[in-house]
Amino acid sequence: MRKGLVLEGGAMRGLFTAGVIDVMMENGIDFDGLIGVSAGSSFGCNFKSRQPGRVLRYNLRFCKDPRYMGLRSLLSTGDLVGAEFAYHTLPLELDIFDIPTFESNPIEFHLVCTDVTTGLPVYYRMDRVDHDSLEWLRASASMPIVTRPVSVADGHLLLDGGISDSIPLAYFQSQGFDRNVVVLTQPLDYRKSPAQKWVFRLFMRRYPKIVEAMAKRHEMYNAQLDYIHSQALTGNTLIIAPSKPLPIGRIEMNPEKMRLVYGMGRDSATAMLPQLKSFLDGK
Repeated sequence: MRKGLVLEGGAMRGLFTAGVIDVMMENGIDFDGLIGVSAGSSFGCNFKSRQPGRVLRYNLRFCKDPRYMGLRSLLSTGDLVGAEFAYHTLPLELDIFDIPTFESNPIEFHLVCTDVTTGLPVYYRMDRVDHDSLEWLRASASMPIVTRPVSVADGHLLLDGGISDSIPLAYFQSQGFDRNVVVLTQPLDYRKSPAQKWVFRLFMRRYPKIVEAMAKRHEMYNAQLDYIHSQALTGNTLIIAPSKPLPIGRIEMNPEKMRLVYGMGRDSATAMLPQLKSFLDGK
C-alpha cells in the first residue's frame, strides 16, 4: 500500500495547506509520495525538506517586498510573483530551503504544469534542487495572464498546473499510490463556475489551447471533485478541506489574513489527526 498526499493549489489559499502539512510534520505523519499543483507544489515542497513553519515565515517576511509579489513586479518583469527573487534568491539566500534534506528524503515529490501549446498537463518528479528543477516548480504556480509562460530545459513552455489538472488524484493513483490524502483549499460543497472567457481570449490569444482549457476548466474541476468524493466513499481517499470559504484573496498581502488562514489549516489538521492516523494505518 503506497500512501500519497495530493495538494490542490489556490494561490494564497495555499496557506491553509501550509498549516495542514506543518501539523502533519510535527506529528510524524509521512507518505510515500506527494503531488502538488501551483501553491500546492511551491508550498508543499517544504514537506519533503522537513521545514514546518517556513511557508508562513517567508510570506510574512516578504509580503510587502515589491520584489516578491505585486503590481510593481508585474509591470517591471511581466510576472506578478517575481521569478528570480521568489524562486531563486529567496530559497537559496534569504530563507534557506533545506536542499540536503529534500534530496535525501525518500518521499517522491511530483508536480503538475500545463503545456501552453497543447493545453494538457505535464507531470514532473523533482528529486533534486537546481536551477532547472526550480523553474519547473515556478512553472507549476505560474498563473495565466499575470505570469509569462516558463521555458524549461526539455523544451516545454509551461503555465500553472491547475489549468489542466487541478486535483491530480487520478493521476497519482495511476502511479501506484492507492491510499491518498487530498488537501483542498475550498469547502467540500464548493463548485467552480465558468470563467469569463473574453478575458482569456483577450490576454492569452497567443495560446489558444490555454484559452480552450480555461473555458472548460470548471467542467474539469467539478468532475474531479465528484471523483474525489466517490473515492472517499470507497475508503481509499481521505479529504481535508476548510469548513467554510477561506477569508483570503488569491493574491493577498495582509499578514493578519495570512496568519488566520494558516491557523485554519492547523486547526483542521489537528481535529482530524486521529482519523488521519487511522486512515494511513489502513483501519
